[in-house]
Amino acid sequence: MTGIETIKNNLIDRILATRNEKLLQAISNIFESTQTDEMVSLSSEQIEMLLMSEKDIETGNLISESELDESGSKWLN
Repeated sequence: MTGIETIKNNLIDRILATRNEKLLQAISNIFESTQTDEMVSLSSEQIEMLLMSEKDIETGNLISESELDESGSKWLN
């Protein structure tokens, strides 16, 4: 786990455990004040992949994480 993931997980744990409404409001205010309106530009290939993913979801063409892990293990062996 990277340093940023560790920090995120620690913050999530502490936020879930607190009952301090003022603290939660302060955290919310920090997120609101640092939120940017950056637009992410996607390439045509990325858009096509997202559309293909949506079609797979609609048609039920899905695989569970455990099935994926199993097939990946078989492929690597």
